[in-house]
Amino acid sequence: MVTTASALALIVGTLAVFAGVGIWSSRGRVDSAESLIAARDSTTEPRLTATLVASVMGVWILLSAPEAGAVFGVTAAVGYAVGEALPMLAFSKVGPRVRTVMPEGHSLTEYAYARYGRTMYAYVLCVSALYMLVFLSAELTGIALAFSFIADVPQWQTATLVGGAVLGYAGYGGLRASIVTDTIQAALVLPLLIAVGVATVAVLGGPAAVYAGVETASPALLDPTAADGLAFGVALSLAIFGAELVNQTWWQRVYAGADGGTVERSFRNATLLNGAIVFFAALLGVAAAGTASVENPAVAVFALVSTSFPTPAVVGVGLLALLLVTSSADSLCTALSSLVTVDVPRLLDDPSDETLTLGARVVTVAVMVVAVYISQDAQSVLALFLFADLLGVAVAFPLVYGLFSPRLTGTGALASSVVSLAVGTAFFPFPLGIDTWLRSLPMVGPVLPAADALYLSAFAGAAGVSVTLTLVFATLPSERYDFDRLSRAVNRLE
Repeated sequence: MVTTASALALIVGTLAVFAGVGIWSSRGRVDSAESLIAARDSTTEPRLTATLVASVMGVWILLSAPEAGAVFGVTAAVGYAVGEALPMLAFSKVGPRVRTVMPEGHSLTEYAYARYGRTMYAYVLCVSALYMLVFLSAELTGIALAFSFIADVPQWQTATLVGGAVLGYAGYGGLRASIVTDTIQAALVLPLLIAVGVATVAVLGGPAAVYAGVETASPALLDPTAADGLAFGVALSLAIFGAELVNQTWWQRVYAGADGGTVERSFRNATLLNGAIVFFAALLGVAAAGTASVENPAVAVFALVSTSFPTPAVVGVGLLALLLVTSSADSLCTALSSLVTVDVPRLLDDPSDETLTLGARVVTVAVMVVAVYISQDAQSVLALFLFADLLGVAVAFPLVYGLFSPRLTGTGALASSVVSLAVGTAFFPFPLGIDTWLRSLPMVGPVLPAADALYLSAFAGAAGVSVTLTLVFATLPSERYDFDRLSRAVNRLE
């Protein structure tokens, strides 16, 4: 059994190391708002690939992916893997296109403003910020649940320590600090994750024994045609693919690559790596379901490890979880910072560089405080992620389609997004008691359809309506958009 004191020592020590690395690596290199949120044309293919992989590999790798596998089986594992791989493949084409039409850009919100106007911009800003808030809350929930399970560390303590440390170095060093720490974390996480998986299978008696255990305990998890697993797997693919397209983390890193070719190759590399990693992690949840009985599937892997391994190995898994959460949380912080920095000038009259930098840091701190608060009560990381995904799915297609089609207007893009979000919301089983409240509203609750516990109706409905309406609006007579306007409208901050 890992003691609370030793777990806290591990948390503090690990966070101190990465905070030190992040601050040291960016010392003297962040002297403006531009340098805080951009590492323009500075990152090679290996390092860009590493940060793309590390930014995806949050603590949910050990929580929500195994949770999906433990509850819905191998089809959910495939769906999760496909959902994480496809956005990287899409960005291998979207990324170079963004650099071409908006070479001095920073964020998806400034693209939305220049391409679609104020109303669509405001909607995308709200969706993107809320998406990253929920994503960050899920990350802190995950690490808090993990250390609460293995060492009885109060959730608020873990979340506060992680949030504070990440804010320290990401707030000081910005994107450059995040990329440096991501590179180190990716180099450590990949072998650790493989070691955990291989050791787990070996301790349980080998692949045949693991398969037999799952077949005995829950044979439906191994059935690729199981209706529930198949529905949930498809829902996951749609949810993650759509949501990642509006994740500012990727839009920010598009400009960090040395050139367009570097961006394209790096995202292709991440396609293969991210898909394989998520599939591997989700299969650990399937294995856990056959060998360990846990009340909360979100900690299935930790239950499996804690019952099968000695204390030092459990500590190693805790270290892995810390590396995972810091690698994604710092990326989210720098992404939020970039949104604030490029959007403050639209609210204030000619703000100074110091005002932009301070505003970015203050808002990021505020978001982190809210995320820490949310993490105290949430018990399912997967539910939080899916809530965040719904926000992105509705807006993703019209937002990205406007990069290639000159016919789609701001009105068409906004209408497609809002209607599809309404459709998805109608079927979505909201976490944290929101669903009960929504269905208790006098004039709303009675007309809502039953929530779909497998999420397929919510995500298929939102995605289908979004794509259909976008294509319809793009065929209507309208003035063709001149993409040269993007390069003229978006400039550097210095």
